[in-house]
Amino acid sequence: MQDWTNILAAVRVGGWVIYPLTILAVLAVAIVLDRAYVFLRFGRLPAAIRNADEIGMPGSRIDWEDSLKEAGKQNAFRRMNAPWTPNPSAPLWLREAKAEALASQIQRDMSKGFWVLETIVTAAPLLGLLGTIVGMMHSFQLFGGSGLVDPGGVTGGVAQSLVATAIGLVVALFALFAFNYFSRRLERLMDELESFANARLSEVRLAATDAGALP
Repeated sequence: MQDWTNILAAVRVGGWVIYPLTILAVLAVAIVLDRAYVFLRFGRLPAAIRNADEIGMPGSRIDWEDSLKEAGKQNAFRRMNAPWTPNPSAPLWLREAKAEALASQIQRDMSKGFWVLETIVTAAPLLGLLGTIVGMMHSFQLFGGSGLVDPGGVTGGVAQSLVATAIGLVVALFALFAFNYFSRRLERLMDELESFANARLSEVRLAATDAGALP
């Protein structure tokens, strides 16, 4: 409890720059929670497909429709499955074009808020630096007049600058780790979607070969 009291006291010393830093911290936490839910809910390959040994192999005969039933309508893999199921007579090149466009749309949807995290990584240290400058200016102003200098005022300005810098760095580091993690998670998701689309394409080609004509 004493530690929390010390932290709150230090935050109060930080001055007005603590308020925009707090807003950035709240935004970062909100985006992290939102993206964590989105990737957990809509970015996971259904277990029935993930555990299939033949996924991604040419000629695989996975029951895609049944395996994807457990996934929500906004699941990335269920969305990627759409170009391969309707209208079997559609040309293969058209299906591939739709799959590529859908992959780009999924990537945009899953990466919402990434630019905010990236902005926080840059803005938080700059705000902390601004707080440092303001605090040091307050301290130096005390030396400009005549007479005795209040040591408490000097140390208060120095404390303000240090606290602002520390909080700015903490917020930036949190946003940086979150941005790097979700960026890597998005890359892995796109790789999985590519493998998924290749497996579906392989099945379509094999079915067309068995039928005697390639769409």
